Amino acid sequence: MLRFIPFAGLLAALLAPSALGAAASSFDLIGPRLDVTVVRDGITLPLERVPNLAEGDHIAIKLAALPGHDEHYRLIAVFLRGAVDRPGKDWFREAESWRPTDSALSLVVPKDAQQMALFIVPERGGGAGAVVSAVRKQPGAFVRAAQELNQASLDRARLDTFLLELQRAERKSPESLANVSPILTHSLAVKLKSECLQQPTEVQSACLTGDRETLLLADTHSSALADTLAGAPTDLAFQLSATPQAGYGSYSSYIGVVRDVFRLFGAFQSTQLQFIPALGQQRDGHVTVLLNTPVSFAKPTSVMVVALPAIEAPKPPPLRQPTPNTMLCASPGLVLPVEGAPLVYATGYAHDMVLRLKRLDGTQAELPVRADPSLGGFVATGDIPFGPFGPVISAQLHGAWGFASFDGPSYVLTKPGDGTWKATDRTALVVGRSNELQLTGGSAGCISQIGLKRGDGPVEPLSWKQADAHNVVTTVPLEQAEPGTVSIVIEQKGVATPTELPLRTLQQAGSVDDLSFHAGDDQATLTGTRLDQVTGVTLGSLSFQPGALTRVGKQDRVALQANNPASAMALAAGTTLPADIGYLGGRHKTLSVTVAPHRVGATLVRVTARAPVRDGVLPITLPDPAVFAQDARLSFAFHLDDPAPLTGRESIEVSTLDGRLSTTIAAGKGYDLQDAKTGIVSINPAEALGPTAYGPLRFRIASDGAGSSWTPLATVVRLPEIHAITCAARKTCKLTGNRFFLIEAVGANAEMQPSQAIADGFVATEIATRAGADGRIFLRLRDAPQAIATVSAP
Repeated sequence: MLRFIPFAGLLAALLAPSALGAAASSFDLIGPRLDVTVVRDGITLPLERVPNLAEGDHIAIKLAALPGHDEHYRLIAVFLRGAVDRPGKDWFREAESWRPTDSALSLVVPKDAQQMALFIVPERGGGAGAVVSAVRKQPGAFVRAAQELNQASLDRARLDTFLLELQRAERKSPESLANVSPILTHSLAVKLKSECLQQPTEVQSACLTGDRETLLLADTHSSALADTLAGAPTDLAFQLSATPQAGYGSYSSYIGVVRDVFRLFGAFQSTQLQFIPALGQQRDGHVTVLLNTPVSFAKPTSVMVVALPAIEAPKPPPLRQPTPNTMLCASPGLVLPVEGAPLVYATGYAHDMVLRLKRLDGTQAELPVRADPSLGGFVATGDIPFGPFGPVISAQLHGAWGFASFDGPSYVLTKPGDGTWKATDRTALVVGRSNELQLTGGSAGCISQIGLKRGDGPVEPLSWKQADAHNVVTTVPLEQAEPGTVSIVIEQKGVATPTELPLRTLQQAGSVDDLSFHAGDDQATLTGTRLDQVTGVTLGSLSFQPGALTRVGKQDRVALQANNPASAMALAAGTTLPADIGYLGGRHKTLSVTVAPHRVGATLVRVTARAPVRDGVLPITLPDPAVFAQDARLSFAFHLDDPAPLTGRESIEVSTLDGRLSTTIAAGKGYDLQDAKTGIVSINPAEALGPTAYGPLRFRIASDGAGSSWTPLATVVRLPEIHAITCAARKTCKLTGNRFFLIEAVGANAEMQPSQAIADGFVATEIATRAGADGRIFLRLRDAPQAIATVSAP
């Protein structure tokens, strides 16, 4: 029998010492070199670009000894089927490197073959018969050996790529290791030693690459762990999966817990041959054999076992876009982020990769790309065409995986310098809190950084995210800021000069608790805090102007008068409209308002007034029965238009039409009941509303925080004080008194033809005018120009 030894050594060399008890040697011994090409459908590829073999492939294998070495080797190839299927002798082929006419193998993959292995034997080890006999006696051991060695070679390729890229970054800039190493570990599924990044720069590389056999994580594309534990995360390194999958081993030679390998391969004992595992390092078109055990040329002679890719259907890499909703910038150095298949970085299996860009007319242009693990994706290697493309470009990664073509993830690109950034309309930054700011207009995919600049200070980086192709949202912290001006600084790829957007920072605006509006009303009510800052309100297409502000406890209340009362009163109950509340400084708040049902109404039955008698002041007559002097005592009666009775617990609100001035009259303090349907109210407008109250008044019934609809009451006017009138011949008269600025014009007849205008701001105490034939002088009052008052000369 033959002796098959160091799979234990292979596993021991690549697992942590804690898993084995002691570390063994790594695969750092260089053996012979192989030149392997594969031809399929007339296309020839080197083995480093072939992830899988297929039935009918033509394989050419040539063994080249190391320069300066004259040792002769025998090359034996075998095709394997299943663990219990003995390969026929015609599935073995032999080449002798020292014979010019027989130094290479030319093979065709037979039907039903699943694995392929190569055995490299020193010439003095004898003929191929012993190897053929061993394989045919224990085919399952060699099937497993081919699977595990193939997987181990792929894992070794990831580790080699990690070390190579890390060394390249260190040579270029040692300070870059802290940024590059996390990207490399994610790209290649390598475990990051984060503690190394806390050490001095000059020792970070040595720390990151130390004990490298413990670095690898599972590759969810190539490892059998991915099939056994579908969907499991890649940090299952060093955990054992005991379930075989489709004849494959359930652990990788680099990943797993050491098992009893002698149970797997049997105990081969021989004084003639010993089998040693070898990894195939594929680089620059060649396969270099790596060993962890020195080759023995004495008895027992070493047999190096090298696995070729499995004979199976192609498995394109499951590449995915890690941030599928993110736009990218179509600028020089474009990087297309991918994840899910570390072998696109560690091997040449993915080749002839391009990014297909969709033109406006539906045709495609191709941009060459290459995989770069230090950038975490594919980087463009050519110029990006712009001519026939729109502002947003749809693109897809495409290439070949061995002999098969495949499509990768899709991307959306935006062009640099496309559009101008600005803050969205009605943007306001508020001090004392963190603000979410939306920027619009530019190319979202081309932003590299957004910062905040306060005065002449440095630019502070801000967190931000894309909203769509032309909008981003950034968070602006202003918890400790004062009102004033700040700048948002936007740096973009492909644009040399950053964009600066100056924005005002304002004090916190008031809060809005409610905006109520009833069908049939021409006025709404806004409640909240700091409503003195409100400049206007729109409800759908209707606009309202703020009127008088009143405070009830800590809450403000503002009456809002519709600019178009007829349209406002036509709104139907139940209608939902968007409301926009404008504040000083350009800030806005929005909310949704549903039109409330019609209010209970009241009907005015009668209104009278009794003007006071004032010594030394001539009486002025107001002929319109709905117009009264401001200082008159108004008494009015109303009926309640509702089945519910008046109880006396309600109150009566009287206000000016614009809501600027108002008063509430309670029972026993000017409000009385005739019966359950009729109320009587008495009020002195000057006393209740103040000396500046004038114009139309209205009233409503208020009960339990709700009010009826407003009912027109009367018009009150402020009167001038006329102390004396003296007239000469031809009725030329002189009026003496005060507050003549309340008169708009004087005349001798009700038609005011002719009339004498009184200038704005008139503060003199005399007016010269003419009286009518009956001795009356007619006055057009500013508070009610439609009502012509009269005063009689003595």
